[in-house]
Amino acid sequence: MTTERFDHWYSHPAIDPQTKAQMEKMSEKERYDAFYTRVEFGTAGMRGLLGPGSNRLNIYTIRRANVGFAKYLAELAKSTDKRGVAIAYDNRFMSKEFAIESARVLAMFDIESYVYSGLRPTPQLSFTVRQLNCIGGIVITASHNPKEYNGYKVYDPTGCQLIPEEIEKVISAVEEIEDELSIEVTLTADQEKLIHWLDEDMDIRYAKRVLEIQLRPELKKDIKIVFSPQHGTAYPITDIVLKEAGYDVILVEEQCTPDPSFPNTKTPNPEEPAAYEKAIEYAKKHDAIIAISTDPDADRVGVVVKHQGEYVLMTGNQTGSVLLEYVFSSMREKKTMPSRPVMFNTVVTSDLGEAVAIHHGVEVEKTLTGFKFIGEKIAKYEQTNEKQFVFGYEESYGYLIQPFVRDKDAVQACLIISEAAQYYHSMGKTLLDVLQELYRRHGTYLETQTSLTLAGAQGSARIAEIMSNLREEPLKEVAGYEVVVWEDYKQQIILSGEDTFPLDFPVSDVLKMKLSDGSWIAVRPSGTEPKCKFYYCIKGHDESETKEKFTAFSQVIKSRIE
Repeated sequence: MTTERFDHWYSHPAIDPQTKAQMEKMSEKERYDAFYTRVEFGTAGMRGLLGPGSNRLNIYTIRRANVGFAKYLAELAKSTDKRGVAIAYDNRFMSKEFAIESARVLAMFDIESYVYSGLRPTPQLSFTVRQLNCIGGIVITASHNPKEYNGYKVYDPTGCQLIPEEIEKVISAVEEIEDELSIEVTLTADQEKLIHWLDEDMDIRYAKRVLEIQLRPELKKDIKIVFSPQHGTAYPITDIVLKEAGYDVILVEEQCTPDPSFPNTKTPNPEEPAAYEKAIEYAKKHDAIIAISTDPDADRVGVVVKHQGEYVLMTGNQTGSVLLEYVFSSMREKKTMPSRPVMFNTVVTSDLGEAVAIHHGVEVEKTLTGFKFIGEKIAKYEQTNEKQFVFGYEESYGYLIQPFVRDKDAVQACLIISEAAQYYHSMGKTLLDVLQELYRRHGTYLETQTSLTLAGAQGSARIAEIMSNLREEPLKEVAGYEVVVWEDYKQQIILSGEDTFPLDFPVSDVLKMKLSDGSWIAVRPSGTEPKCKFYYCIKGHDESETKEKFTAFSQVIKSRIE
């Protein structure tokens, strides 16, 4: 099949000369990886390496995805008055080309599109779908992946990524297209007019709405903040918002250019300490109390805090817990907390955030990993008014403060992180001081994760084998602590002692084991990278104990997967 696909592509008249030249330089291994299968259109859309091949992102596979999405939208249009698709893209190689090609394919199906003329954050795309009453949205981005990647995500009329029930319809339509090279994009003059361009007006609307989320706009602003967009879409909008709010923002200038090769950063991923090296240099030079960094499509953000003379990177869980404390205590003080508040996080998010929410009288509901599940819950309660959304977050550095966006929003998060830092600074505290206070109130938590990168066909098979082995022989204890609850989100069961209960969640390839000391470990294949991820939420009396437990727990897990 691999050789047949390669030969079909190489000899096909639709293949452009540049792609053919790239194919000629491929090694046997590269050919196999690029053609042994089709790039997966999964529950999170598509994400993969750029290049020629049915298992790569290129103009031809993007066309195939868009034909499937267009057919889905044509059916959806029969039951709604919403029209048009908003399209945004990040700084990646081929992002603008993929965005324009997406608009052209949609136009073939007489679907209007509203395409940003330059880079825009993913959350702004979600906002735009809602503002323009669109039937859907598209973002071209590989988020925090390395420079060799790009991706394609689709959104529903609420500005939320499609939930599994709906994305399955798109996948079905995509899979009906057997040959991506058979798609010829030709437009009539009238169809060309269906493509519209968006620019500053929507930027102004979005920035104005973000500024309205401030909880304490009256605060005197006397702190310095370093900000890096990691060559991505958060600049200039985040800089504009923070300065409009009155903050003294110092830009990491080398990382403000929208460069797809990421020349001035070791990694664009805010989960990685190496992403902050330049920002910390700036922070030390200017004596800034925090340095914040977004990923290229500006849906994730991390923060480094000056604490006792050192700059310390907070984890996504830690930042989420501190933001919950700040937001909820401020809402209580200002009497803006709704009557039935609810906060959403995921099954692999730390229990500390849940403890903080409950302390402030906020109900907690958990979802699977993926902000679309949080967006789905927001939409549900918006219709029923049974509960009122007050916060949503994932451990992977994604936060949503107010739901005029239905995805992670790093621009909102940058503003509230800055406000929290300013507020606590006025009280003589750092964000890490607040975290330590939460530990004293709720217990010490160590939240971390490890991952096993396994690329290609063999890697996918090995990840599947790891998950299968863990299911067939579940761990009974980990480093002397009994596994008291075993949750299998694929088989949708909970095992507790000798009892079995149904697990009321969508099917997902996730395993979670809860230990007798209050800690837990979860395992899941990544939906966007060739990785198997291992999440640890470790509870103890102090930091020393949690670190010792992590060492012991991770050694047990490592021994099981080797």
